[in-house]
Amino acid sequence: MLTRRHFIQTTGALFSLPIASPAFAAPTSQQSQWSAWDSRVTPANYDPATTNPWGFHDRFLPQLVQANDGLKSGDIHVDAVARYLYHIQPNGTAMRYGVAIAKGNLYEPGSYAIKRKSKWPTWTPTPAMIERDPASYEQHKDGMDGGPSNPLGSRALYLYTGNRDTYLRIHGTPSPRSIGSRASSGCVRMVMAHIIGLYDQVATGSTAVLYPTENTVTAQS
Repeated sequence: MLTRRHFIQTTGALFSLPIASPAFAAPTSQQSQWSAWDSRVTPANYDPATTNPWGFHDRFLPQLVQANDGLKSGDIHVDAVARYLYHIQPNGTAMRYGVAIAKGNLYEPGSYAIKRKSKWPTWTPTPAMIERDPASYEQHKDGMDGGPSNPLGSRALYLYTGNRDTYLRIHGTPSPRSIGSRASSGCVRMVMAHIIGLYDQVATGSTAVLYPTENTVTAQS
């Protein structure tokens, strides 16, 4: 026969532990979908030099140009005035791509190390972004899965100062019509199909130089 004391001890053992709150799952990127997503953001019969369903000026299409003297092969240079990204080649040339840069004082010129690369990356807005524009970013405070609608798009190069992640990226964008403008919250944006072509050519450890908005070009067009 159960006594009152036994009942209290038993129920205490059964029910005294608090119920844990459900944990938020970290954002993910489904590797099994990467090839399909690449195809989805790459136009049919794609020719980097001529394909432009996005409607921006043709000068922002990828072009091989002559690089200025003294630039190290493999490095990236971003001309914030003309909205060009140059990837320096071993033979003194450079592949030039159109980009969008950050709005207003969010653009941060400097020399950075590319210490990480990612295909179809996940994304989490920074606390500063959420504070600045909660209507746009609060809903994604726990992160966003990789995919064609993710703000980092198809590929991302992560910029560091020493061992510190600056949270600046060179990345694809689901808003390709922004190319040539000042549109981002700090990062350098590229057309998704363009950065897919660039991505494998860039080695981790390379340098990315983001020039001030008043500076001029790093390669001759």
